Amino acid sequence: MIDREQLHRDGYALLRGEIPAEWLGDLRRAFDTGVQPSERWPVPRGADWRHSLLDLDPTVQAVCRLPRLLAAAGALIGERFFLAQVEGREPLPGLGHQGLHRDLSARRPGDTVNALAFLDNYGPHNGATRLVPGSHRPRPDAAPPGEDDESRSTQLAGAAGDILVFDADLVHAGSLNPGNLRRRSLLMGYFAESNYAQHLKTAQLRGIRMDTSERFEA
Repeated sequence: MIDREQLHRDGYALLRGEIPAEWLGDLRRAFDTGVQPSERWPVPRGADWRHSLLDLDPTVQAVCRLPRLLAAAGALIGERFFLAQVEGREPLPGLGHQGLHRDLSARRPGDTVNALAFLDNYGPHNGATRLVPGSHRPRPDAAPPGEDDESRSTQLAGAAGDILVFDADLVHAGSLNPGNLRRRSLLMGYFAESNYAQHLKTAQLRGIRMDTSERFEA
């Protein structure tokens, strides 16, 4: 079950052990097979990260449809929605630090939800995500988040198979991967159905090959 009160209060949920353990080998192989250098993407990607084109892989698609993941995404979005994209990301050794930021909703607060499915154990040792709980609905007079203001941030830690689901307006960031340990993840995006026409205008630029016509109920 999803704790909807906690989800809306904090702006995220960490679903522990959500991916079946027997899927992880196939998901890691899909990630490694799909890695593409920056210049092979329609729009060049950041040099700090390894990027994987894997949205047609059946096990990846199955992860995107796990029941509790869809339930959390639907609870945050609050209306009919669709899976807009999924790709692989991994911070390179000695790289990956991001300043705290929001990805931002498209038309209204809450119409965009992100999810990170972790394919390796994660924590400070390999660049796990930082976030600021409850920062997705700031007061109208609140100052924008400072990229370097870590006073309220917390860094996640957990095991391969966990999934982080969060409102796109939640303040968050990737972290420095200080060593040589891998931290592969699937980055998924879910949009309210009302954003579909706009999504189609940019899908090719984002390297999206999969069918995005399926709809899910909130």
